[in-house]
Amino acid sequence: MPRRPRIVMAGVPLHIIQRGNNRQAIFYADEDYSFYLEWLQEYAILAGCEIHAFVLMTNHVHLLLTPKKKESAALLMKKLGQRYVQYVNRTYKRTGTLWEGRFRSCIAQEDTYLLTCQRYIELNPVRADMVEHPGEYRWSSYRANADGETMELLTPHPHYIALGRTATDRQHAYRELFRYQLEPGVIDEIRKATNGNFVLGNDRFAGEIASKLGRRVTRSLPGRPKKGD
Repeated sequence: MPRRPRIVMAGVPLHIIQRGNNRQAIFYADEDYSFYLEWLQEYAILAGCEIHAFVLMTNHVHLLLTPKKKESAALLMKKLGQRYVQYVNRTYKRTGTLWEGRFRSCIAQEDTYLLTCQRYIELNPVRADMVEHPGEYRWSSYRANADGETMELLTPHPHYIALGRTATDRQHAYRELFRYQLEPGVIDEIRKATNGNFVLGNDRFAGEIASKLGRRVTRSLPGRPKKGD
């Protein structure tokens, strides 16, 4: 059975998750995380992707980016994935695949889900009980977005910039978004959209994307269709 074409559009934010094969570790030392981020920046420029948020977990990564062209995200992940696998196999004297098949993704509606998706990504270490606050986790974009830590690979999205007139105002407003955890329903919605290659947004947004692509972009409702009268 052929795979469904990935839902991706130039200029529309994309949430990406890539896991290690069989959910095994993909990072083993601080140097691994550092090299991955270095190459992420290099290939994002090459492929034409603006990175807004990320988190590198032990056995998977999350990215929130905007591709300049339809093929930009796929090119980024191909180049980055190959480079990183070569490094890991050489460094740790291993062979074979590192990744769990192709990456999973969903496009996100900017005005309602962009910042929610950023929170989802940067709160990952908290949900995993690795830290109590996202600022305590070194390998994410939170410190840059919330505290102004310099991170050249990031390009703030216009909706982030709209949080305040100055960088200090934006960072304060962004930190306020993290005073509360995301609702379980929102977390579930993001996970289902990303794992299923659907759109993350309201019905109007889904309808617009479906019309442009000429195919279904949301999950089918459970149950068999009703018979005609």
